[in-house]
Amino acid sequence: MDISNLIQTVLIYALPVLFAITVHEAAHGYAARHFGDSTAWMLGRVTLNPIKHIDPVGTILMPLLLYFATSGTFLFGYAKPVPVNFGQLRNPKRDMVWVALAGPASNFVQAIVWAVLLVLMSGLGVQERFFLEMAHAGVLVNLVMWAFNLFPLPPLDGGRILVGLLPWKQAQVVARIEPWGFFIVMGLVLAGIVSTYWLRPLMSLGYAVLNLMLGPLASLFR
Repeated sequence: MDISNLIQTVLIYALPVLFAITVHEAAHGYAARHFGDSTAWMLGRVTLNPIKHIDPVGTILMPLLLYFATSGTFLFGYAKPVPVNFGQLRNPKRDMVWVALAGPASNFVQAIVWAVLLVLMSGLGVQERFFLEMAHAGVLVNLVMWAFNLFPLPPLDGGRILVGLLPWKQAQVVARIEPWGFFIVMGLVLAGIVSTYWLRPLMSLGYAVLNLMLGPLASLFR
């Protein structure tokens, strides 16, 4: 393991990852407060302070261990979940969808911001490799978080969105999966199913949307 490459990779990804997880979790808390649940707000979790959202194991230790164990080919981590009392939402079943959607939506918006920054730096002739790679990392990290969290299995955001959209009977069946959902998702990840049939297609779509949106801006520098 080349320690200099590791340090460089950590420095390039540190800022995009911190922003990605911080804004993601804060977005959940803000949406919950908007729809009637102030639990996260009262606990100080509706904040852009990354320390409030970092989980020592899920945000730091697990990604580092996986990086070393797999030589950087597989990374996974998570932030400290924002507490949401769905019973306090004005319309729990409907509002659950918006609260869950807020996190992935914030990541897609951040991917757009990093992509705009990348186009501007490239168009203005910025050649500093560190900043260009950081912008690339910002797009990648946020598209991964956007796509992965939309996977339709609780406790991921996509699972909660699915529970909110399904009729009550079917929603209860899906909701009962949540205690084992993390382990099921990890099994599907390790088996390559999530990557092959979910992440790659959705991320290809995400990149296509970004290219379509930023095409006019990029054309200004040609």
